[in-house]
Amino acid sequence: MIAFLFKFILMAAETGHAVSGDSSWGKFLHFWNTYFNYPGFELWRFINLSVFVAILIYLLKKPLTQAFKTRRETIRAELIRAEEERQAALAQLTATEAKLARLDAESNEVLEKARREAEAEKMRIAREAEEEANKLRGQAESEIVRKSKLVQMQLRRFSAEESIRLAEEKIKHQINPEKDARLVKQSIQSIGGLS
Repeated sequence: MIAFLFKFILMAAETGHAVSGDSSWGKFLHFWNTYFNYPGFELWRFINLSVFVAILIYLLKKPLTQAFKTRRETIRAELIRAEEERQAALAQLTATEAKLARLDAESNEVLEKARREAEAEKMRIAREAEEEANKLRGQAESEIVRKSKLVQMQLRRFSAEESIRLAEEKIKHQINPEKDARLVKQSIQSIGGLS
């Protein structure tokens, strides 16, 4: 576009003025064609590009700025949310570590309590076993005493029976019919006689 304007201005200037090498316009045209319209380095292309970029920047500056601002705010919000999540995770980690520490302490406490209870149970069982043994020992001793008395009674009965039997045998050997009659008579007289 700018190239078109420059070409139009140059053509209008050439037709309106006679081209002479000495005039200032002629010098400008010579300078223009020599340095700025050099093949491969046409100044109008750079000026055209600059104008295009300036217009593009002017038109896109507001939407791009808004988009970048929105994106920046989104990133900032995500960073804040990520930091909050990180802090929450750290708090949860700390709470979990505290629970683990408490869990270790509680497990040690439970083990110690179980040991104490097992020791108390062992002592109780030993005490009950001792009491049971003493009870059985007492029962056995009383049974022995009872059996001993029973045996002594049986021995006394046996001894008495044996003594009576031996006395009867002895008396039977010593008593003849004469002694028997005399003893019977004496027994009758001691009772009060015959009626």
